[in-house]
Parts: sequence; structure tokens; C-alpha cells
Amino acid sequence: MRVVMIHTSPVSLNELKALCKEIIPDVEVYNIIDDSLLDQVKKVGHITPDIIGRMCAYVQTAKTLNPDLIFNQCSSVGEAFDIARKQANCKTLKIDEAMAEKAVSLGSRIGVVATVASTVAPSANLVRTKAREAGKDVTVTEYLVDGAMDILMQGNVEKHNELVIGEIRKAEAENDVVVLAQGSMTAILPLLTETTKPVLTSPRLAIERVKQELGL
Repeated sequence: MRVVMIHTSPVSLNELKALCKEIIPDVEVYNIIDDSLLDQVKKVGHITPDIIGRMCAYVQTAKTLNPDLIFNQCSSVGEAFDIARKQANCKTLKIDEAMAEKAVSLGSRIGVVATVASTVAPSANLVRTKAREAGKDVTVTEYLVDGAMDILMQGNVEKHNELVIGEIRKAEAENDVVVLAQGSMTAILPLLTETTKPVLTSPRLAIERVKQELGL
């Protein structure tokens, strides 16, 4: 079987490769990376017709590889992928769908923590969508650690972690469950000791869902 992943950054590439090797070792995984997509959506704060058009083009490219599933890695362009996935002739999955569903199942007050402004609304909206699909009323509160992603990309992991953990603690105190909007935030999980609420990240949940979708 074969999966094609569409990325807007190499940040989560190695982690996703490792998870695929662990969870779906017999599946062929190919990657399409265009980091200009994330730069563009960060500059304007939302998806644009150009971003949607390129995402549609990447889905078309992915289709030429005859995949069993096309996977979107980036929450910031998730709504563009929602449009592009309608053209797919196979299963599709966004990296944060399984996480959003689990969050809805765990509580009615859900905190969404993000380090990129353009990720906040799509991630929170996805949680609300999954809640509607489940017939559940939820309150979603957004927490932006502004600038943390830029700090991480500059190599200052310690400062990034400090800022993100501070916001997670705030969200934890105010909600039933905390969602970390970007896959890159999984690096701080070992540093989160003595958490009193579930703190969810997307990569492992997503690859486990890929396995499920492929019937493995």
C-alpha cells in the first residue's frame, strides 16, 4: 500500500517517517514538501486562492503515484486541503483530524495551543466541526504562543519550549483537555511532568488513524 504526504515544512518530516516505520512499516510513504506555502499563509494570516490552487496541484501530483491515502501534514493549510481533497480518488486525512476527534471525546472545554497565528483558527474550527459531527456542545479557547515557531526555526529550542509550556499550563488550568495544534510541538511532551489534564498532539494519533483507514 502507498501513502503520499503533503508538507509545508520539513519540521515534522523525520518524526512522521519514524512513526510510519513503527506503525505502518509495510506501507510505501512518499513526501511532497513546499515550504513556501507556510511562509505565505503566515504572512497573510489565512489561506488564499493561490495556496488553494497549489494544494490542488499537489493532490493531483499525489494522485499520479496511485496512493491509497493522501495525507496533509500542515494545520495552517488544512482548509485548503479540505477543498483539494475533493479531487482525490482515494482516502484522505489531515494530520489533526484524529486528535480533534479525541479531544471532543474527552471533554467539553477544549484549549487549542498554537505557535503560529495562521494555525489557530483552522485548528479551533476543526475541533468545532468534529464536535458538531459528534452532536456535542463544546467551548473552544484559543491560545497563541506568538513568535515561538520562529524561535524554534532559529534553533533556540529551550526558549521555544519555555514559552509553549507556560501557555499549556494556562490552558490546562482553564480546560478539560489541551490540544497542541502543530506536530512540531510534540518535542515538549517529555518536559510536561505532572499534567492534570490530557494534552494531545497529532502525529502519533494521525499515523494510527492512517493504519485504521488502510485496514491494516
